[in-house]
Amino acid sequence: MGEPRKLRMGLVGGGPGAFIGPVHRIAAELDGKIELVAGAFSQSADRSREAGVQYGVDPARAYPDYRTMMEAERKHPDGIDFVVITTPNHLHLPVALAALEAGIPVMSDKPATATYQEALQLEAAVKKSGLPYGLTHTYAGYAMVREARAICAAGKLGAIRKVAVEYFQGWLSRPLETTGHKQAEWRTDPARSGGGGAIGDIGTHAFHLLEYISGLQVTAINATLRSVVPGRKLDDDCSAFVRLNNGAAGMLACSQIAAGELNEMRMRIYGETGSFEWRQQDPNRLTMRWLDGPEEIHHAAANYLSKDALAVARVPAGHPEGYLEAFAILYREFADALVAWKQGDKNPLPATLPGIAAGVRGMRFIERAIESNRKGSWVDF
Repeated sequence: MGEPRKLRMGLVGGGPGAFIGPVHRIAAELDGKIELVAGAFSQSADRSREAGVQYGVDPARAYPDYRTMMEAERKHPDGIDFVVITTPNHLHLPVALAALEAGIPVMSDKPATATYQEALQLEAAVKKSGLPYGLTHTYAGYAMVREARAICAAGKLGAIRKVAVEYFQGWLSRPLETTGHKQAEWRTDPARSGGGGAIGDIGTHAFHLLEYISGLQVTAINATLRSVVPGRKLDDDCSAFVRLNNGAAGMLACSQIAAGELNEMRMRIYGETGSFEWRQQDPNRLTMRWLDGPEEIHHAAANYLSKDALAVARVPAGHPEGYLEAFAILYREFADALVAWKQGDKNPLPATLPGIAAGVRGMRFIERAIESNRKGSWVDF
C-alpha cells in the first residue's frame, strides 16, 4: 500500500493583503496531511486569480466567488475534501451553508458567524448535514493549554473558585480604519464584523479559553463595552464579570486600545489548594502556585506532563513551539477526524477540537455582553 493521499483543501478568503488566510494555509500544511488545491480568495475575480498564482494553485481552480467554487469542486474528480473560511465575519454563515449544501465539511476561522441568530442557524445546518465542522480557536492548540485543561479536569487545584482571563492588544489605539488599513477597516465595520468589535475579534478567544480550560460554563455576565477612539462604531475595550456554573466568579477583559501591548493573552485559574497562570506570549511554560508549596514552572514537552499535552508536542522540551504550531494542531486533529469520518465514524471530532458548540457559545457571549452593556446590569447567559 502507498502513502495515504493528502486531504485537498479549498480556501475562501486569504486574498492579497489578508493576514489570517495565509496563516491558515501554513498551519494546515505543516504536518503534511493537507494541501491547498483550490480557492475563492477574493470577492474580486482578478484578485482571486492573483492570489491563486501566489499560492501555487491551478489557475482553473482559483475561482471568482465561493458559490462557483462549491459547485465546481463538488463535481471535480479530485474535488476538495473540506473548505476553510477566512473571510470577514459577515460571510461566515453564507459560505458555510454553501459548503454544507454541497456536501463539503467546513473549517472556519472564529467567530462562527456575525450574529447569535446566525450561529443557531449554522448549528442546525451542521446537525442536518452530518458533516464535520471545526472552529479555529487557535489557543486551544497550545500544549500548555492542553496541560492546564487536564489539570482542571483532574481536580488538581481542588474546586475552582476564581477565573481571570485577559486579552490585550494596542494596534487599534489610533483610528487605523480611516487610513485604508484593510484589517482595521472590516474589524471596525458593523456590516462586516457584526455587533462586536474587540469582543468579537479577541474577546471570543478569551471567553473560549475560559470555558475550554476550566471545564466550566458561564451562567451570567455583567459587561461594560467602550468605543474609546472617537468615531469608532464598535467597541474597542471590554471589562466583564462572569458567574460560572459551579458557583465560582470570573473576570474577563479584552482591549485593542491597550497601547504598547502586542498580543497579550493571559489566563489564571484559582482553586482551593493552588492556581496556575499561562501567557500566550510565553506559551511553552505554565506557572503553578500552591497554597502550601513552592512555585513550579512546567515546560512544554517535558515527560511529566499529561498525555493530552504530550500528544501535541512535536519537538523535545526546550525547543519552543508557538502560534503556527498551535494552529497546525487544530488542523492535524481535523484532518484525522475527516479520515475517520470518511471511514464511517459519525462523530469523529475529538473533544479537544472546538466545533459548532463552541461557535454558538462564542456568539452568545457577544450577544449577552452587548445586552448587559445596554442594560447596565447582570444578564443571564
